[in-house]
Amino acid sequence: MQVVFEQIINGLTIGSFYALIALGYSMVYGVLKLINFAHGDFFTLGSYLGYTLLVFGSAFITTHFGLWGGMVAAMLMAAMCLAFIGVLVERAAYRPIYPAGRLPAVVSALGASIVLQNAIMVIWGPRYQAYPAKLIPNIHLNIWGINITVLQIVILVLSFVLMGILYYIIQKTVFGAAIRATALDKDTASLMGINFNKVIFFIFTLGPALGAMTGVMVGMYYRQISFTMGWNYGLKAFTATILGGIGNLPGAMFGGLILGVLEMLGAAYISAAWKDVFVFMILILVLIFRPNGLFGEKIAEKV
Repeated sequence: MQVVFEQIINGLTIGSFYALIALGYSMVYGVLKLINFAHGDFFTLGSYLGYTLLVFGSAFITTHFGLWGGMVAAMLMAAMCLAFIGVLVERAAYRPIYPAGRLPAVVSALGASIVLQNAIMVIWGPRYQAYPAKLIPNIHLNIWGINITVLQIVILVLSFVLMGILYYIIQKTVFGAAIRATALDKDTASLMGINFNKVIFFIFTLGPALGAMTGVMVGMYYRQISFTMGWNYGLKAFTATILGGIGNLPGAMFGGLILGVLEMLGAAYISAAWKDVFVFMILILVLIFRPNGLFGEKIAEKV
């Protein structure tokens, strides 16, 4: 049982990454009905920006914010940069072609993804980059016979706090109600006085910012990053979105966590080489018996 619990903790840690990235996919799809393929590259770019801040500004950051404060500071600075970049990409790649329909927007999203990925490769190089090990304490704890690291605890706490904040904003605030109304029926929401452009600005600010913070946490957890990792994490996060119910934010959160746990259990008890096959087999079964995902897709009711 000890191994099972350890794999569940590992799965929740990785699943929290998938969940945070999936939230960006889900928000964009919920409002625009667009699969933002560039979102995985926002995550990658945030990870590289965090790496740059920690490598070249480690002395300043750790002196003023401490070890864990430096990690949070790097996450926040990367998030602010990606929030700005997310708005720029939306203005340049998506907004001009909204009237053209979904297919041109999907093609534009793929183009934005390729541009961002190659820009990362040109700036930082094609090789793996390593997060500074001295800033990442490898402290292990033994709780009731279960091995867990302090970094895992910090990542899980930060992830659940971020998911909780986003859930509160979307479900409990006036602006969140405007986002939900726009997702259900954009035309009616506009007639009721909701500013569609402000809603778009918000989701393309918050989604990339969450992706950037996740990228920094992934870099701290695995200690190395690659310019192509956005594709793998983006695919897993998109799978989590479908698993939970596309357009459903709580579904995206739980879908990511479930996916991470299934992946780790599959790696431990079936084969690490087949863990992705195992996960996608589960997804296929879910789509056969629950086509709208485990928690259902958010759609407008026709009355």
